[in-house]
Amino acid sequence: MKVQFFSRFFAAVCCVSLFTGADWLQFRGNNANGISEETSLPVSWSDSENIAWKSPLPGRGLSGPIVVGDKVFVTSSSGFEQDRLHVLCFDTASGDKMWERQFWATGRTMCHPKMCVATPTPASDGKRIFAFYSSNDVICLDLEGNLLWFRGLTHDFPNVSNSLGMASSPVVVGDTLIVQTENDADSFSHGIDVRTGISRWKMSRPQVANWSSPTILRGKTSADDLALLQSSEDLIAVDPKSGEVIWSYDDGGSRIPSSTVFDGKVFVPTNGITALQPIGSSGPPKVLWQENRLSASTPSPLVFNDHVYTVNRAGVVVCADVKDGKVQWQLRLKGPFTGTPIVAANRLYLFNEKGLGQVVQLGGEKGEIVGEGDLGETILCSPAAAQGALFVRSDGHLWKIAEK
Repeated sequence: MKVQFFSRFFAAVCCVSLFTGADWLQFRGNNANGISEETSLPVSWSDSENIAWKSPLPGRGLSGPIVVGDKVFVTSSSGFEQDRLHVLCFDTASGDKMWERQFWATGRTMCHPKMCVATPTPASDGKRIFAFYSSNDVICLDLEGNLLWFRGLTHDFPNVSNSLGMASSPVVVGDTLIVQTENDADSFSHGIDVRTGISRWKMSRPQVANWSSPTILRGKTSADDLALLQSSEDLIAVDPKSGEVIWSYDDGGSRIPSSTVFDGKVFVPTNGITALQPIGSSGPPKVLWQENRLSASTPSPLVFNDHVYTVNRAGVVVCADVKDGKVQWQLRLKGPFTGTPIVAANRLYLFNEKGLGQVVQLGGEKGEIVGEGDLGETILCSPAAAQGALFVRSDGHLWKIAEK
């Protein structure tokens, strides 16, 4: 009886682990670094090949999709003033819409024409969905679409906005939702309790418009994980629970592409790319190297298998050695690009603004384009990778791309 119990328990644990590993919980994935564990993503697709389904979406949306279990979630905004906020849930297998919730924006909805109110990618802790909008509204729903809490941050802080729109995507670190509302007026970052929606801390930040997103520096245990907040004036590591600043790098970073983490090191889009080695709370991180030829445009840098990858304004992927920043190769793609690429099975997946997806094989002396697929609509977001599939959205549609 005991043997049977432990066998079932072990099987259940394995199923939970596999289930969790298949999720894509926030911008750039579970660890906010753009790396997927998927091994069977297609390398090409078309209307007649490897498009599992295509579902219509309302309004506009630059936010990327996220995947939790058998559900994929996206946000949109609609209306003449972009003041109608949508959260939509689709079945990952069929593409059928399972539910949709709509809310009125409480904050300002002015945006640059290229952007929209639904620009930040939502996040999840596996139990809840946190939808964040340029209007600085934060909506928390359970996986069935029931409203758990709602925060109108512009209602609380009326000057937290900018005329071009807000784009920073939130991340979940432990049981804290990290939200950056950094701009030219009242500029803050917030740590919000995922269960209650109550702010654990609110931190004043440099008064300059900032569209970069927070990321995660994993510690030895989950209790040691830190949130990294980037602005043009600094990069700080923050205890997500208390808001205590653990260390600070005062050279600052870009206001659009975000930092990424690999093997305990932080790669900041500043002076091209600057590689930092944190040394704990005893002082600022050590600068390992800087390489200005790794200049990132809108897409955030990505680090994988001891190499750093950036996409510049000319649509060129640049690959460098992670140890010293020395450029290894460059590959021109069909750009331009707004969405950040992801990597899976030693391949880089990128979608340009015209909707053309391009797949670059990594690991050799140079990168090689091994496949592509044209979705025929403007794509400005990053894809999600989960359950052997890519999920990508335009204003008009959400696609699942998978091997048939």
